[in-house]
Amino acid sequence: MSERRAAPTVGQVVLGKRLQELREAAGLGRDAAAQVLHVNAATVRRMEMAEVALKIPYVQALLAAYGVTGDEAAAFIRLAEDANRPDWWQRFHDVLPEWFSLYVSLEGAARLIRSYEPHFVPGLLQTEAYARAVLEAGTIGQHAPDSVERHVTLRMERQHLLERDDPPHLWIVMDETVLRRPVSTRSEVMRDQLDKLLEYTERDRITLQLAEFAAGPHPGTYAPFTLFRFPQRELPDMVFTEYLTGALYLDSREEVATHLEVLDHMTARAASAQRTQKLLREFRESL
Repeated sequence: MSERRAAPTVGQVVLGKRLQELREAAGLGRDAAAQVLHVNAATVRRMEMAEVALKIPYVQALLAAYGVTGDEAAAFIRLAEDANRPDWWQRFHDVLPEWFSLYVSLEGAARLIRSYEPHFVPGLLQTEAYARAVLEAGTIGQHAPDSVERHVTLRMERQHLLERDDPPHLWIVMDETVLRRPVSTRSEVMRDQLDKLLEYTERDRITLQLAEFAAGPHPGTYAPFTLFRFPQRELPDMVFTEYLTGALYLDSREEVATHLEVLDHMTARAASAQRTQKLLREFRESL
């Protein structure tokens, strides 16, 4: 049986979908593919759903059965070997919940990240002190100092993707609550966080919008969620939404389209990027 992983990498997700496309193009069902490998159909399904690592001998046998040979097969195998290698975030397995591991992988591979955040400054934009204050408040379900510091380190390392030569476009709608809820008794924590947000508003590939109280209710007032869009054609848009003890990853066209429509409505009603920058300055001056 193929080796299970704590969470799939984006490469495994993409290649799993590609294997499914190749199988269907070859006119084979999962039972027929399973016969090629002398396994049950569930193993083929797990490979296609990225629930297991891509065992290279299995991939080679399936590609041959699907009529993929030569340079195309060799390139696929190289991609599979790369996809199976642990990513940087897997060294945080001691504190990184399994359900959030895929999020970090998707975040690093996306070309567009659109998010609604009703409670806190999004993790990618948090200062170290702000992140520590939020985590110490118990939002991760544990208070051990060592665990908090590991989470803070992970959060700061995730932010490196914003410093890449070709970073993703990050488009955030934050509720006004984010600015009005104190996360620390030390006022400098929020002041420094607002300074950081103002720095981010000057970047070309970061768009911040504030959903003001005065604008009234909007269609996203349920829970925070994030929509990822990827450069790989095999990988559809995906939505992540979190709850107290886990998360959901949605990729059906109907669910993604609904979340995208809600985001579009919210961005149309929220303060513009220019007004948001002005509001951030006013909040900063009031502290």
